[in-house]
Amino acid sequence: MSLSSNFEKIVGRIEESKQKLGLNQSVQIIAVTKTHPFSFIKESYVLGIRSIGENRIQEASEKFESFANMPNLTKRFIGHLQSNKINKCLDLFNTIDSVDSVNLAQKIDSKGKNIQILLEVNTSGEAQKHGFNPNDIEGMIEAANTQNISVHGLMTVGPLTQNEKKIRESFALLRRIKEKINTQKSGNKLTELSMGMSGDFEVAIEEGSTMVRVGSALFGNR
Repeated sequence: MSLSSNFEKIVGRIEESKQKLGLNQSVQIIAVTKTHPFSFIKESYVLGIRSIGENRIQEASEKFESFANMPNLTKRFIGHLQSNKINKCLDLFNTIDSVDSVNLAQKIDSKGKNIQILLEVNTSGEAQKHGFNPNDIEGMIEAANTQNISVHGLMTVGPLTQNEKKIRESFALLRRIKEKINTQKSGNKLTELSMGMSGDFEVAIEEGSTMVRVGSALFGNR
């Protein structure tokens, strides 16, 4: 199946998920281009996709040298960011969607560059995953109150399971955390929920997702 057909199918599934519950939120498709060649980014752009996600600094550094004539393309870092790679990440990416601690937020903020970020929350409780503890509302608000970075929302990765109930609980928890933060946080409110990937984005949309990160559903299995 072609990339174009896959994209149309994803758009259709998103609309069906919204119609199922009468939802009207805007849902942005983030093409997860990690491990894929630059040509995949170019094809995605031609289709109308304006956000891509990469999770390795070195790979992105080599790949992004090819960029030209792609206005309004947002390059999102979606992987675990090590402190010693913050400067390089800020040079390469427009957003960092995986800020997983107050310490990391403060280190990014200290660089003095205005950048949009999402806070990553470990809603599944799986030990191998990064992210704020769901109960650390105070820490997330502290991260959101830094001077130079602009926190637009939250991100999570659903649990590694086929159990839809557990997946839904994970996404619903992120939505509740956003709502709780917005009741306690002064200033700009959080608006984005980045949750849902190729295998579970429909459930995520039903729980309020505004960004879905799709790789295999768009490009096929690696």
